[in-house]
Formats: sequence, structure tokens, C-alpha cells
Amino acid sequence: MAETKECFRIVFMGTPELAATVLRAVAGWPAGRIVAVYTQPDRPAGRGHKLTPSPVKVLAQSLGLPVEQPLNFKDEESCRKLAEYKPDFLLVAAYGLLLPVPVIETPRFPPLNVHTSLLPRYRGAAPIQRALMENWEEGAQTGVSIMEIVQALDAGPVYAQEALPLAGHTGGTLHDALAETGGRLLLSVLDQFAAGTAHAVPQDETQATYAAKLSKADGYVDWNAPAAAVDARIRAVTPWPGARSLFHFDGKEAQLLQLGPGKILRDMPLPRILPGSVFWDGSLLRVACTDAWYALGSVRPQGKKDMEARAFVNGFVRPESKGLCGRAERPA
Repeated sequence: MAETKECFRIVFMGTPELAATVLRAVAGWPAGRIVAVYTQPDRPAGRGHKLTPSPVKVLAQSLGLPVEQPLNFKDEESCRKLAEYKPDFLLVAAYGLLLPVPVIETPRFPPLNVHTSLLPRYRGAAPIQRALMENWEEGAQTGVSIMEIVQALDAGPVYAQEALPLAGHTGGTLHDALAETGGRLLLSVLDQFAAGTAHAVPQDETQATYAAKLSKADGYVDWNAPAAAVDARIRAVTPWPGARSLFHFDGKEAQLLQLGPGKILRDMPLPRILPGSVFWDGSLLRVACTDAWYALGSVRPQGKKDMEARAFVNGFVRPESKGLCGRAERPA
């Protein structure tokens, strides 16, 4: 008589696009069955402030999965409802809430979280963007950790990690790459639990760092920095909150521009000029950093769409000649 393999009951918790990517991977795990999906309540979005479901809710409904949206787990009813699902696994990816002890203790196996950093570095709300903007040296990496959920923030023991290079990524592209990696890595850990071989390693608390939530001010560019650091910040905050700098072009009113990723001009000599000096050579609009020129890519004037820097100069600046044409600075 053939051996019947156990089908594990799964409750999944998550809210944004990253979590939806992980949910799609979990839904394909042959040894498990998702019995419920928890996500944040619908929130107002867009100009009309229309109540909008989370990406996880949209995906769960398309997969025919039950959806639960408690405001939090501070009431006994929410915890009781979760317990009724009798989950073997509680899997979490960017849910948006710190889970209380009754929730953590509900599943048969340790609750697992997909965290987008190489823990213990970058615990907290914005590990993807902080890793990009703070690690601009050659060969820098970040990654994904599958960890046990404990009461302390992102402090649980780690079951698996996988590193990814930071080079060439924006916050948006790195988000997508880490989401795919996180889903795949989570499945490998679930397989280990099914096989009875899962093993977690405690985090080194002396190496822990915190990734604070982003604000628009994190996108303000300070040109008094090496070009690699400037480039890393611009890439990190693309697409949100967006990189911004205040430009003073000769004879023009100051303009706050949103900047897309550009290019460091390592082979172009940098004269002894103040960081933030802006130069137009007929094809490139470049800004002096402390060690190299930075050629701007796309720019977005306030109230306008993205455009190439050359089109912006020809349409909005119209310098009388090539050369130094203004300065850029961090907005106040």
C-alpha cells in the first residue's frame, strides 16, 4: 500500500506586491494547502481615495483562497478565528503588523517570515532601499533571510539565506529580484521541515542594524559626496520616494527636479570646482560630486513627465553656450 504524504495546512500573511510574489510561490508547494490568507484591510488610494484591496488580496481571490482582513489581533475573536484554521505553518511576508504572542504560538511549526536582507543587518521597515543607499562599494550584496518570528523585531533565528549583488539595481528592480528569491527560498525551507531536517541559526546581536522607514527626505541628493554614493542613493529611492535635487540654472528660477539613475563619468577629468556645479556640454548634463562627474539620466520637472536630461535642457534651460550653467543642491 502506497505511503500517504502529509498535506500541511498553511495560513499566509502579507500585503504588498512582494508578498503577492511569495504567495504565488507558496500556492504551488505540492506538500501544502493554503487554508487562509491574511492581509491588511482595504485602504483608500488614488485621487478619488477609493478603497483598494492589497495585491495579496487580489491574488488570493483569483486563486479562490479565503481572505481574512482583521484590523489587528488585539481582540480575542481575531485570534480565535486564526486558531480555527489549525495551521501547521504560519508564513509571513511584509504583512505590516507586529504579531502578538497568541498568533505566533498558533501554528504547529515555528512561524516563518521572509525578510529582504541578510540578517542581522537591516532589520525593520526599509531593508531593500537602505542596503542600496548605504552599500555602494564594489561587490556589495544584500539578500533574503527566512527566519522564525519572535516577539523582537526581525530577531528570530535564521533557517536560510541567499545573497544577491546590489550592482545595477534600483529599489524597484531589487524588490522584484528579492521577492522571487524569497519565494523560492521559503519553499526550500518548507521542504526541510517536511523532511524533518530544518535547522535555524541564532542571529549575532552585535551585528544587528536597523533599516528605518523611508520618507521623501531620503530622496534628497547631497552632491557633497562621492559619485558612487550619489548614484546609490538615486537608484535606492527609484521608484519611491524618488530622488530630488534643487537646480539653480543661470538666469532661471530654481527648479526642483526628480532624477532617474544616471551614470558616473570616471574617465572625464573633474576640475577643482564646488560639488553641485552643473555643466552642459551639448549632449550631457552633468553635476560635480566630490570625486567625479555624474551625468543625469531622466529628469522630471514639477508637474511634467519624465524626459531625458538633454530634452530638458533644450526645452526648459536653453543655455546660451556650453560650460558651467548653474548649481544643484539638496533641498532645504
